[in-house]
Order: sequence, then structure tokens, then C-alpha cells
Amino acid sequence: MIKKRSTFEQLKTEFKWHIPEFYNIGVDVCDRWAEQSPEKLAIIDVGFDHTHKEYSYKDIQLFSNQLANALIRKGITTNNQWPDRVAILLPQCVETAVSHIAVFKLGGISIPLFTLFGQDALLHRLKDSGANALITNSAGLDKVRQIRQKLPELDCLITIDAATDDAENIHAVCQNEQATFSAKKTRSDDPALLIYTSGTTGNPKGALHAHRVLLGHLPGVEMSHNFLPVAGDRFWTPADWAWIGGLLDVLLPSLHHGIPVVAHRAVKFDAAQAVQLMKKFGVRNAFLPPTVLKMMRNLPDDNFQGLSIRSIGSGGESLGADLIDWGRRVFGTTINEFYGQTECNMIVSSCSAIERTSVGCMGRAVPGHDVSIIDPLNGVSIDDGCEGAIAVKAPNPVMFIEYWNNPVATRNKFVEGPDCQWLLTGDRGIRQADGQIRFVGRDDDVITSAGYRIGPAEVENCLVSHPSVQLAGVVSKPHNMRGAIVVAYVKLQEGFLPTGELSRELADWVKVRLAAHEYPREINFVTELPMTTTGKIIRATLRAWALNGLSAE
Repeated sequence: MIKKRSTFEQLKTEFKWHIPEFYNIGVDVCDRWAEQSPEKLAIIDVGFDHTHKEYSYKDIQLFSNQLANALIRKGITTNNQWPDRVAILLPQCVETAVSHIAVFKLGGISIPLFTLFGQDALLHRLKDSGANALITNSAGLDKVRQIRQKLPELDCLITIDAATDDAENIHAVCQNEQATFSAKKTRSDDPALLIYTSGTTGNPKGALHAHRVLLGHLPGVEMSHNFLPVAGDRFWTPADWAWIGGLLDVLLPSLHHGIPVVAHRAVKFDAAQAVQLMKKFGVRNAFLPPTVLKMMRNLPDDNFQGLSIRSIGSGGESLGADLIDWGRRVFGTTINEFYGQTECNMIVSSCSAIERTSVGCMGRAVPGHDVSIIDPLNGVSIDDGCEGAIAVKAPNPVMFIEYWNNPVATRNKFVEGPDCQWLLTGDRGIRQADGQIRFVGRDDDVITSAGYRIGPAEVENCLVSHPSVQLAGVVSKPHNMRGAIVVAYVKLQEGFLPTGELSRELADWVKVRLAAHEYPREINFVTELPMTTTGKIIRATLRAWALNGLSAE
């Protein structure tokens, strides 16, 4: 949707949105190519042992058609006020892509879920969304079985592994279905995707996106990858497809452009194996979060010989000059930084193909997105060089529809300005005189660690559910590798002693019930927590303690 030009001003001046009235993501990323070039390579599905199988667009079309027919036969409907929701709890694999595409084509709403989520995290998302079906693997089934009785609306379980008493195998479900399917004629504003994102208070909120969200992503993806697509491009990311960074920054834009996608996510990231994967499968384009880049930087330079990288994008935290210089040396290209959030993604980006990276800046507003620094109280734009709230002018094709079942949070996400409405990102920044935007920090308490957004309230609630914990406060602490880590301050119940063994037990408690990336890597036992008069934990004080290595003792 953007054409290669020599300057950013040309890009901005010439850009125009083309959002059709009717648009379906599944048809766009699958059926369109299957009809034009049926044998065109779509997905390279790589196993843990690096054996692989290739799938063409026609393969994906037939598989997704059969799955869409099967889901409808099992009762998934789009005739209610909201279409039925289908949760997808899978790692990177062809079945994940097919499941999303099938749900899009039948007009339902897909819900990507992270495979490392624990029972509590899954229970909230499945119950809040009212998910009607779940497509998962044996590991996911084991978790869901333990909470199934609390999910009365979850009628259908499908597994990509061997069938069980309570779940059918996906291939067995599909084998007797018709391989033709007439996709629903969805409007571009119809709902398609529900992605849960962490906030500072309460449980994670579901950001509901329309089919147009993919079209809204394209300019930012194209810009951050130096004018995607180019002949020979091939994409991979270690980021899970359950996150917006994996699904809408890599998988779906690549398929839209006819770019083959490598599907592989190791159980635990290994930098050397990741580089080998990129070499073996000819990866030319990659989204590598900052933590991944930092882990790769520990490898000797000669490990990177033989790569054929054309573009690398990164987001989640600012990259320093040393990391940028290292990237140029080993990848042969400048890493482009980009910025966004689940509710409104890929709205700022750098583009090394047209201008040199300004270290400390995350780039410019992507063409088609009006990003400004404003006063969040009145929506008035702030002068260049002054700090304020990073905001995006509404409406916008990439912007979410609403928070699921949460109209108050939806209203609070926006502010009325003198002549328009702004979406507040919750971050603060400074726009320089040249138009580049410098990220300052969050104006709330969300923790960004290794590219993941973590809501402190969710971790606090999990800690308090342990018999030994009376109160818990959770904040971030700067970390060289991860950007930040989760630090917990815990007040124990009477009769419990603050020991190293208990600290490890609490960390494991969170790791199992929420996710491996959310557990506190430091736990401090305190006699009292700083509280407001209304009983709220003062996280600013906790952050100061964490920064200075202090506690209340």
C-alpha cells in the first residue's frame, strides 16, 4: 500500500488509504493467492528437529475450507449480535494459520492464545470472551480440562494431536468435509479478531479488531521492512503468533503479499539455533524483539556468516547505538524500529532505506497515521521538543473497535480534542523538529519485559492467591537483557517465614498459573506495602525501591 520513494515526505504526500466496503482477511491472505497462483509457497512448517513440510496457498485454502465447514457443522454461527468466538491455543504451525483463516472466512471472531498461559490466564480469557470453540494441542487440552467446568459456553474442542474423549483431531474433523467454501461477505468494519492485552488495573482486556486491521497494518510493516515485498523475501519471527507482533506484524501481512512464512517457535529461545534456522530456510526478513537481538549479540560474529537478510524490524523498547551498529555489522542491514500497541499497532516506524536511523528515536508516524504529542487532559497538540502523551487521531483503519464487554475502558482510551478525537496510547514521548518521535516511557504501570506487556494487577492477584501471601505489589526494574523484569514486594500472612525456598515457590506459582514470562524474577518480603488512603498500592514508591535496590525493611 506504499510505493518506494526516496524521501519520507514523498511517501506521506502520496499516500492514500484504500479500504473497501467489503473485505475479509481470510479471502485476502489465502483464497486470492490460491486462485491466482495455486502452487505458490505460503508456509514452511518447521518442527522442533528442523524437519519441515511446505504448504502452498492452494493447500491452505483447501484445509481452511474444510475446517470452516466443520466449525459450522459443529454449531459455530455468525447470526447473533456478535459472531461466535473460536480460541486458538497453538504454537507457530500450519494449523494455527489455517485456524485463523477458517474463522475469518466463516465470519467468526478468532482469539489467539499464548501456549505458555497458565490456567488462571486461560480461564479469564476464555470466560470473558465467551469462547464457543477451542483449537489446541494436547498440552493445551490438559490445561483447559482443569477449568472446563467453569466455561459453560465452550462447546467444541479440537486438537491437532491424537483425538481424545473430549476433543476430535483436526484432520479427522476435516477429512469428510467439502473442500469448497463460500466465504462470508464481511464488511471491512465487521469484527474478526479479539486479542487480550494487559493493563494496569484489573484483568487483561480484550481488544476487538475489525477485518480492516490487516490493511491498517500494511503501511507500517512495509515501511519497517524497507518497502516489502521484494522478490525473494521470506519471513520469520521468534515472536509467538498469539501476539499481535507475530500475527499482524509477520504472518498475515506476509501472506497478504505472497511472501513465504517460516513457522517455527522453539520451546525456549536459543540464539545459535535461531541463526541456524534463518540460514537453513533462507530467511530474508525478520521481526526480532530487542531481547532476542541482545541474546544474539552474545554470539561470535562468524556465526552470522551465510545469512541473506534484507530487512529486520524490532519493537517493544528502544535500541541503543551499540545494538544498531552490531546489527549493521552482522546482518548487513540497519534494524528498523517500530512502535504501536495491541489497540492501535504499527503507527510509527523508521525506514533505513530512505534515511539514516536517529538513535534514541523510534521513527516517524507511518503514512496514513496521524500521530501527535498531546496534552491528555484537553487533546491539544504540544509543541515539538516538549514531552506529552503519544496519541493517534481517530478514526483509523488499524484502530480497535472496542474493549470486549468494557465500554468504560473503551471511553477512557479516547480524549476529545478541539477538532478531532484522539486515542491515547498510554505512553509519553517527544516529537523532534524533524518529525521523528522519541519514546519517553509509560504513563501507567504496565511492565514491558522482553517485548511482552505484563499487567501488574494480574501478577499481584495471582500472588495473593497463594496461601502464604497477604498483599503483593508488582513493578518493573530495568534490566540489560530484557529491558525490564518483574519485581514483586510481598507481605506474608502470619505464620509464614520469608525464605529463599518460599521465594522460589511463589515464582513458580505465577509461572504455572499465568505464563513463564510473567513470573517475578525478584521477590522482596516486606512488613508493609506503601498504600494510598483508599487502599491502593503506591507503585511509584515500589519502583523507586526496585531502582535503588531497597525495600521497606
